[in-house]
Amino acid sequence: MDLGLLETIAAIPSTAGDEGKMRDFIVNYFANNAKSFQSTPQVFSGPGFQDMVIAVFGEPRTAVFAHTDTVAYTVGYNKALIKIGNPKAKDGAKLVGVDSKGEIKCTLVSKKAEAKGKKKKKAKKGEEEILTYAYSRAIAPGTVLTYAPNFKATKEFVKTPYLDNRLGVWNALQQAKWLKNGALVFSTYEEHGGGAAQFAGRFLQENFSVQQALISDVTLLSDSIKHKQGVAISMRDRGIPRRSFVNHIIAIAKENEINFQLEVEKAGGSDGNALQDSSYAWDWCFIGPPEDNYHQPGEKVSKTDIKEMVALYRVLLEEL
Repeated sequence: MDLGLLETIAAIPSTAGDEGKMRDFIVNYFANNAKSFQSTPQVFSGPGFQDMVIAVFGEPRTAVFAHTDTVAYTVGYNKALIKIGNPKAKDGAKLVGVDSKGEIKCTLVSKKAEAKGKKKKKAKKGEEEILTYAYSRAIAPGTVLTYAPNFKATKEFVKTPYLDNRLGVWNALQQAKWLKNGALVFSTYEEHGGGAAQFAGRFLQENFSVQQALISDVTLLSDSIKHKQGVAISMRDRGIPRRSFVNHIIAIAKENEINFQLEVEKAGGSDGNALQDSSYAWDWCFIGPPEDNYHQPGEKVSKTDIKEMVALYRVLLEEL
């Protein structure tokens, strides 16, 4: 398991709306490693694609979607921190960034204040969360602050900020090594509004007639979805994929003796929802391991679940 690559990409800042550094890393990764792949891909990026990367191998039937953006915070006025997506860090979390005065290493400060006004009616128990930072100087408004890198690997688990969705990106890059016919989409904006996947979906359908998608992402640990029980195959969340397609995936997983869990949720979403909401017909399925500490600095995933994820994607890209 190439955890060195995972550690590298986990440390690259790539928040929703500012994914350029991850785009550049992925483009360079293909340029530097394509000679060792079984098939050389066409790589689409740059003008017209914003910060997305689409790699097409051979004659693709199925596309893997992995979003490259993460949650974080934007510095506002008067030391306020504004959420990018839905980060869940607690008071004292370590944040990093860069402004015109140089590199920043600061601390998140979370306080509760009495909610006032009609807009605050949903605040829990009459309180709202006030987010600021502790630092030796003022940070320029507009600066993006991300979780400080802190990669840890034990015998059983990987723990680091941004497994959501560096693990999904890492999985897609693992598939690139052997993939002969397929497409890999490294999408943007998933954590803050979504929708960018719709552009990639249109591009693949109109140029390569691809209508099947696997969503390479991580899901949440729950009372029913647990560590070390296999990769999760989602039967539904806020979106509902076509049942015949999901059943076909389940059958392939069983035939290949891959450990998996079936997830059924009423909420949550991914690039799959963006594809379902588009004007193009897509068969799609979210497949990924469960993680602990969702959107916090110490997201944790089981190594055995990661192995099952990689194995399942390989057979699906071969057989679908």
